Formats: sequence, C-alpha cells, structure tokens
Amino acid sequence: MRPRLALLAIAAFAVAASAAFAAGCGGSDNSSSTAAGSTTTAAQGGGGGSSVDVRETEFKLNPSDPTVKAGQVTFNVSNDGQVVHSLEVEGPNGDQKLGSDLSPGQKGLLSVDLSKPGKYEFYCPVDSHKQMGMQGEITVQ
Repeated sequence: MRPRLALLAIAAFAVAASAAFAAGCGGSDNSSSTAAGSTTTAAQGGGGGSSVDVRETEFKLNPSDPTVKAGQVTFNVSNDGQVVHSLEVEGPNGDQKLGSDLSPGQKGLLSVDLSKPGKYEFYCPVDSHKQMGMQGEITVQ
C-alpha cells in the first residue's frame, strides 16, 4: 500500500507544480509557441509528411511503436494522464521535444524531420517517466 501512497503524493505534487508553473510561466529560450494550451515546435526538414496521434498516460505512450513514411512527421500529442508529460524524439538530426510540458488534458504538436529511414526512440522526458515505461520506437520507412 505504501508505494501507492507515494505515487499519489507524487501525482498531487506534479499537479500543484504544473498549476503554479502555468500561472507564472514566462518566455522561452527556444523557437516554440504556446497558444490556448497547445504547444507547437517546428523542425526543419524536407519531403513527405505524415502524422501520428500519441496519447500519453501513466506511464505509457500509445502507440509505442508507430511506423511512418520518411519525411516531416507531426506528432499530435495528448496528455490523457493525471500528471505532467511531454514528448521527445531522437531523430537523425538530433533530439526534438515539445516546447513546454503538457498538463493533464493539454495537447501539443511536435514536428520532426524523420527523412532518413530507420528506427528512432521517442519518450516522455519528464522526471523518470522514460524509465517507468513511457518510451517507444518509431520505424521510418
């Protein structure tokens, strides 16, 4: 029962911290923009184009193993969980992540250049969510 109480305490802290962050949030040092609870981060790339809807919950990504065509890929991210989440993709041109974390119920867009076929890791970079299972592998054809 004790681990469950610890998880509830962590979740309560995360919700309180995200509310405080949202209330006092200032500018950002990257090229993303936030409007009405959505985050958009653009990465340069060329050719093709597809999108993947990613649902984040505690502590998994759905789908965790999408297959996409090579090119610019847009991840439509939805935090369907109870704590703050985000998304990071390790693509062929380096790591790309959402411009800001997503509070429960928020959605965001992440556009990544996946123009080289292969397999790439994606995960939630918040705290130890990746180690708790919020990770997957994107197959680019």
